[in-house]
Amino acid sequence: RPGAERGERRRRMSKGRDGPSAGGAAAVLLQYLREQNRPYSAQDAFGNLQREHGLGKAAVVKALEQLAQQGRVREKAYGKQKIYFAAQEQLPAASDAELRGLDEEIAALSAKVQALQQSCRQMEAELKDLNSSMTNPEMAREIEELRTGCASYVEKLERIKSATNHVTPEEKEKVCSEQKLYCKEWRKRKRMATELLDAILEGYPKSKKQFFEEVGIETDEDHNITLPAAV
Repeated sequence: RPGAERGERRRRMSKGRDGPSAGGAAAVLLQYLREQNRPYSAQDAFGNLQREHGLGKAAVVKALEQLAQQGRVREKAYGKQKIYFAAQEQLPAASDAELRGLDEEIAALSAKVQALQQSCRQMEAELKDLNSSMTNPEMAREIEELRTGCASYVEKLERIKSATNHVTPEEKEKVCSEQKLYCKEWRKRKRMATELLDAILEGYPKSKKQFFEEVGIETDEDHNITLPAAV
């Protein structure tokens, strides 16, 4: 008798460590799937119920397969993974009032989602503006640089105003007239030289570049000089 009692205690302890029986696991899973009414993989169901009910992974897989064979849950295979969900026809049908309540709840939640999305967009736009704006230290440095530049310009302007060698309007007009005259003469002589060189090159056996090198001619373009445009 004492030996039999010890054996019974060991069986009860072993059963407690292994978690609920196969039937108990199936009942727990069936109730969970019906309450949640959404699909779960065996791994997800195991992760959600293992701590509260002490279910083992193998027991969860076996119980779900058993429930699927009995038609109490539905099984769908996606590649190598299977998902399980409650058989919808076995769930209690919702009344018209319940359906209207669900529709109202969906509409309210949808409106809330739209409001949150709009708020998120506004905050994202504000964040973008803030990120592209200068910080207070950057703005202080910019102001200091502008003040320094402004002081430099003011000093330069004062030097110009106090100078005694200002150009009179008459002197300025005379210089501009002379510049026009010289540019006109420059343009005229350049045209004459170009026409003369073109005439020589017609009978020259080598290239224009070789001729210029042999004679020692340097052009405006060789020195990056541009003739001012005619006004």
